[in-house]
Amino acid sequence: MAGGISRRQFGAAAGAALTAAVAACGSHDSRGSRDSKPATPPIPAASSLGYTVNVDAPGGGRGYVFYVSGTTAANPGGTGSKAAVLVIADKSGRVVWQRELPAGQTAGNLRVQTYQGRPVLTWWQGLKQGGHGLGQSYIADERYNVIDTVTPGGELSSDIHEFRLTPDGHALITSYQEVVTDLSAVGGPKDGRIYNCIASVVDVARHQTLFQWDALAHVPVSESPAKYTAGQVFDPYHMNSIALDPAGNLLVSMRALSTVFNVDPRSGAINWRLGGKQSTFALGEGVEFAYQHDVEMPDENTITLFDNHFEGNAGQTSGGSVPSSLKWIRLDRAARTTSLLRAQPHPDKLSSGAMGNLQQLPGGGTFSGWGTAGRIAEFAADGTMLYDVALAGGTYRAYLNEWTGNPVEPPRMIFAGDTVHAVWNGATAVRSWRLRHGPQSTAMTALAGADWAGYDTALPLNGSTAGYYQLQALDAAGKVIGETPPLPHTG
Repeated sequence: MAGGISRRQFGAAAGAALTAAVAACGSHDSRGSRDSKPATPPIPAASSLGYTVNVDAPGGGRGYVFYVSGTTAANPGGTGSKAAVLVIADKSGRVVWQRELPAGQTAGNLRVQTYQGRPVLTWWQGLKQGGHGLGQSYIADERYNVIDTVTPGGELSSDIHEFRLTPDGHALITSYQEVVTDLSAVGGPKDGRIYNCIASVVDVARHQTLFQWDALAHVPVSESPAKYTAGQVFDPYHMNSIALDPAGNLLVSMRALSTVFNVDPRSGAINWRLGGKQSTFALGEGVEFAYQHDVEMPDENTITLFDNHFEGNAGQTSGGSVPSSLKWIRLDRAARTTSLLRAQPHPDKLSSGAMGNLQQLPGGGTFSGWGTAGRIAEFAADGTMLYDVALAGGTYRAYLNEWTGNPVEPPRMIFAGDTVHAVWNGATAVRSWRLRHGPQSTAMTALAGADWAGYDTALPLNGSTAGYYQLQALDAAGKVIGETPPLPHTG
């Protein structure tokens, strides 16, 4: 295994934080666990998420928007304490499913991926430490049952930055580990502390770590332009994405170096670098990027990435001199040169100090989260903006995915004054609700109806008197797909 980590001492503070994170996430095994505990809380949260749709033009992609609202572990300067909420919403902003996390926990990377041939819901959840996280990666089925949790095992926890499933059932996971190393080359002590970064390939079904790539073993800290500050743990790498190239090599992004590394997953050798101080390729006009996120390789000669181009120092999250953008970069391997295929800034010239992603959609469109700038946007292949949302805060990544959710929990009926709330968290097939009322549970007739307006839909009681009430969920064909038990209510 290249880049082994066992020869370095794991920091005591980081170890204690990891133990807390694992306990908070409900696992008794650092390798992860298999259980069928529903990912939906007993009572859905009623958070005000702050989702303002500015643009929703015809021609946009199909599906739901997946993102995490509230505090995130991926924002180095973030100090907010708003509860983290996993969110699936339709494009009008109506919440389909949400899960508010316990106090002190945060999450990221909510999306749909494929595992063992079926769509699954995946995310990271854990504790925030600086600009990274200590926790676990989660896999849930269409019933919102957590079917597995994954970490690299041993001393390593899963970090928020990457949890990517591959077609062969493997997971690509980032981890941060506090270690002691010589920092004299960057003005620090010989026994200085750094956050080393580890890229792991894990067999999910067997919970077996197949390969690990250790940044410190391959890239000296002196190569980092990050500035050492006495008394702080030095973050010279800041690994923030891992993907596979078409040949099966690892594509590793390290934000602090403004560099993309292509790594052989057998030997750990660096095949080539793009960007930074030792780029293998000359950067053509417009190619230069900085503090990038979400690097992928859709074909053997194309790189896509979210170019933050702005560090966001001192807690600043927007307002850089060069706008952030989505970039498509062409590699000429023979000539060792690059050219810019396309750059897509936001029309509002946003500069995101951290986070962000680029999701390619069928037909050439793109969907993107704009990190600390607090926007989600979709663009057509010609650059036309098709969708734009302003969030109440930043989000690490945002995705547009199709999803069918059929929650384990049945619908709920909640009375509030002269209104009854139909609550079915995560049910995607509901199109309308029917409220029934009668003097007895066996003698009820339709009282009111309403189109689905989110996982919590309000219906009027229409001044009805005491008796029994029942809610029925109807699909697009008018078929009852779920109902509450008849309940007495005094009116």
